[in-house]
Amino acid sequence: MKKINLIILFLMLVILSVRAQGWAAGERGVMLQGFYWDSFDATKWTRLQAQADELADYFSLVWIPQSGNCGGLSMGYDPLHWFDDYNSSFGTKEELLNLISAFRQKGIGTIADVVINHRKTLSHWLDFPAEEYKGRTYQLFSDDVCLNDDNGATRQWASANGWPLSANNDTGDDWNGMRDLDHRSTNVQANVKAYLSMLLDDMGYAGFRYDMTKGYAGEFTGLYNAAVRPAYSVGEYWDGDAAKVKAWIDATKVDGVVQSAAFDFPFRYTVRDAINSGNWSRLAAGGLAADKAYQRYAVTFIENHDTEMRSASQVQDPIRKDTLAANAYMLAMPGTPCVFLKHWMDNKRDIKTMINVRHLAGITNTSAVNTAYAAASGYLAVRTEGEKAPLLAVVGTDAASYAPDSEWKAVAAGHHYRYYLNRSADCAWVDLPSGTYDSPPTAIVTAVTGDPSAQIVYTIDGPDPDASSAVASDGDRFDFPVGTTTFKAALLKDGVVGDVVTRVYEVRDFQPHDIDIYVNTDAVAWNDVNFWSWGGDGGHAPANSSWPGDKVTTTTVIGGRNWYRKTYRMESSDDFVNFVFSTAGGSPQTVDVEHVSRTSFFEVSAATDAVQTGKHLVNEVTGTTGIGTPATDLRRADTSVHTLDGRLAASSNDGKLPRGIYISQGKKVVVE
Repeated sequence: MKKINLIILFLMLVILSVRAQGWAAGERGVMLQGFYWDSFDATKWTRLQAQADELADYFSLVWIPQSGNCGGLSMGYDPLHWFDDYNSSFGTKEELLNLISAFRQKGIGTIADVVINHRKTLSHWLDFPAEEYKGRTYQLFSDDVCLNDDNGATRQWASANGWPLSANNDTGDDWNGMRDLDHRSTNVQANVKAYLSMLLDDMGYAGFRYDMTKGYAGEFTGLYNAAVRPAYSVGEYWDGDAAKVKAWIDATKVDGVVQSAAFDFPFRYTVRDAINSGNWSRLAAGGLAADKAYQRYAVTFIENHDTEMRSASQVQDPIRKDTLAANAYMLAMPGTPCVFLKHWMDNKRDIKTMINVRHLAGITNTSAVNTAYAAASGYLAVRTEGEKAPLLAVVGTDAASYAPDSEWKAVAAGHHYRYYLNRSADCAWVDLPSGTYDSPPTAIVTAVTGDPSAQIVYTIDGPDPDASSAVASDGDRFDFPVGTTTFKAALLKDGVVGDVVTRVYEVRDFQPHDIDIYVNTDAVAWNDVNFWSWGGDGGHAPANSSWPGDKVTTTTVIGGRNWYRKTYRMESSDDFVNFVFSTAGGSPQTVDVEHVSRTSFFEVSAATDAVQTGKHLVNEVTGTTGIGTPATDLRRADTSVHTLDGRLAASSNDGKLPRGIYISQGKKVVVE
């Protein structure tokens, strides 16, 4: 896979260096939606940047939230600042620029969430901020707002207060809550064009995801893209009617050229209905991705921030089961797949494998596809013609019962899905994707070929394999120890070594363990602390599932101070817990304390947050609390010592551990 990934990276750099109108045919890339609703922790700019190396192996585009300041905690869909302020709920402007730059260096294009259907105002219905960009003031005015905004409520307020509105009604659907912009206005157009140019030229974005494109005519997306020429563009035209989505795509044409792709909502609803009904043959409808005339403009997806289950009170429209099979179907189809961040986080190994197979087969957004194998309601088998070899994906509750012809070789399997590559691929396959593992994993090597004399050659922590390298048989298993291992394999056929598959495994000796969370409230004089907790592997919800969570009334004295304490179990190396601390019935409370994965000490401050009014700030004081001396002799030869995140620090300690807090014999100890 190394050579394939390098080719994809090179092509991405070329594409991103020369902007093109429209949506390129033959694109192999996969997109990641890098957020979900209220993903303020998981989508921090710094956290996404830290994943750049890993994401670059699988995604050529990452769509992130609208990044301008919205005047408070926000997912970005109430846009306020377009030019001046980029300190958002996900981080600072500097952190954002570092993220975009890091992604670009790895060959990832960052997609901006562009919300231009509506805009927030400052203090009343019609006062938009004045902002400076390149020596010019940009500002929207009351007559840039549609005449029929908010079902006439805006017109009523404007008339009563002496503010003029546009003479034009909205060119799309009205949306109550913020001012709908009149895109016929030359001032709106000038502001939007400058805004989009700034996102590309100054911020470094590669392209746009246009929000709520039903709110204004498709011709304006075409107008804006033709003016600023993003490398990528996709519109959210939220409709399950394929004819309407196609009509929007056609409406973006400028001089006969389509200017934007669209999210394939017909595809998403087809998948949902097939799963919900248990009739997998219904997938044959396929949405835009199965339509040869429009598949290059189809951005397929299974779930997004609007369809996911946000909470018990905001159920939305989630796909409640078989998300693995749904992703397997999507990643085997043409179009440009967009993986949802929650699915990636929860099923990383499977989705990595699916994308590896997609790249190995050479599937593009315009690959030919047929569903001639759709013979039973319990499964659907779809054949996609990749540039390297055909891929056969079988999905459904009866997927395991499907028996393909001998021309197919099994390469991946999971809950209700199977992947088969055509033997014409003539390649080696390693099923275990690169990544970090908490315990020694096993990889299986496969020879995907019709030649029984072909062999698999491989190296471990060495150069690319050649004809003299070690030989493995089809189906051989390899176990990888704690540490970092580079495994390379290739097919040797007629004395010629084929494309090299490279995997890098970082294996940790992780042990599930408990962490303690200590909270001091001296500054606010609370007499108890409620722990409201969530995040990580999903197993950290409070025992009391109703706000404000679990109440702790007793304290532990450490360093001469009182601390409220609660214990949580860390089940994996990337497990973590988020908190809100409160007192009494849940008020007052603190701001969110996020991504805690080790024993930690927090002080509730008397100061409150300027944005989240009334919520107390929290100071982490881990390491300054005066915890006592070690309760265990770490020099004993039979002692295992782990860091607080579960990594093995020593198995026969020589007394040279660095200063810090460790876990040994089930106890927390400190090395001074």
